[in-house]
Amino acid sequence: MKNTAAQVSSIIKRVLKDGDSAVSYFTAKFDGKNIKPSSFRVSKTLVDAMASRISPDLAKALKKAAQNITRFHKEEFSRLPKSWRINIAGTATGFIYKPVETAGLYVPGGKYYSYPSTVLMTAIPARIAGVKRIIMATPPKNLTPAVLFAAKICGVDEIYAVNGPASIAAMAYGTKTIPKVDIIVGPGNAYINEAKRQILDVCGIDSLAGPSEVAIIADRYANPEHIAADLLAQAEHDSMAKAYLFCESDEIIATVRVLLSGENTKQITIFKSSVPEAVKRVNEIAPEHLEIMTANPETIVKKIQNAGAVFVGGNTPTAAGDYIAGPSHVLPTNGTARFSGGLSCATFIKKISYISAGKRRLSGRKDIVAIAAAEGLSFHALSAKIRQ
Repeated sequence: MKNTAAQVSSIIKRVLKDGDSAVSYFTAKFDGKNIKPSSFRVSKTLVDAMASRISPDLAKALKKAAQNITRFHKEEFSRLPKSWRINIAGTATGFIYKPVETAGLYVPGGKYYSYPSTVLMTAIPARIAGVKRIIMATPPKNLTPAVLFAAKICGVDEIYAVNGPASIAAMAYGTKTIPKVDIIVGPGNAYINEAKRQILDVCGIDSLAGPSEVAIIADRYANPEHIAADLLAQAEHDSMAKAYLFCESDEIIATVRVLLSGENTKQITIFKSSVPEAVKRVNEIAPEHLEIMTANPETIVKKIQNAGAVFVGGNTPTAAGDYIAGPSHVLPTNGTARFSGGLSCATFIKKISYISAGKRRLSGRKDIVAIAAAEGLSFHALSAKIRQ
């Protein structure tokens, strides 16, 4: 980790010093692409041309996913707090809620495949929240028909073919070509995660993501084929992914082990556990994804304190949330579900405190003076005293 932090720090410092030329250098070094700054931004012509090459079935699926994600986040947005005020002892106080003006989306590329779902899961909540300018950074190899189609249908304003910590630094600090943003969101590898951590003093982020994870609580009524498939689905993310099964049935555990035989299962951990004990362990782990495969799953949901997303019932795989259900699949990992939630419209909303004494005499003037004097701040006290 120290080595990662040092490498990322050197990249960020060079982007701060050299701007676009540093981004070009690191794109060539890590992505094997010699791209001039004038070509960082993907043209609308290329977006349209590549998007038109998507297969009809995938286009239909992505449109359906976009519809569901849009519907969900419009509902979420309608339920978010609105600006409000109350009068306290003659002083009007409250909160003003505003979206950030510019958001940067980092959309990673896999070793062999691109991830159009991440475009939908980040851009749509930002757009519904009212973000005026949405830009996207993605590896050059990720400019696939699927990714560009997804960006087109959900209203990404600008796409930049840049990658890695250099892309995070460029969006955080701004370069001549790549605009400075107010918040950067989206998943990535350890280097992206570290870059997001290191720019926190100048730019907001959604979260510091760790390896993906799933926990499954299963009773004796659960379907072992469903369990095995969902464990393997999690394990195939990467070598760092984690999958846990908590099951009360020896028979189901034995069947699951048979179904997993021949597969790479080093990331999968199976525990013989009663349902109450499983709930306790899950709340300690605070997994990114939690599947509840029990006869009465809703009774278990009420007992869950810590999880990024809960998948309720045996017919609800994590993949439903990954692609099409509606909530964003950008979720807290590595135990951070203890104190945070997934990406949503709220991620892009900030609140401003409102305080107004109006034209009347400043309320609580004597109290302000007393507290300021106790803290040794004489000009704070004076600023209240002179408002007779």
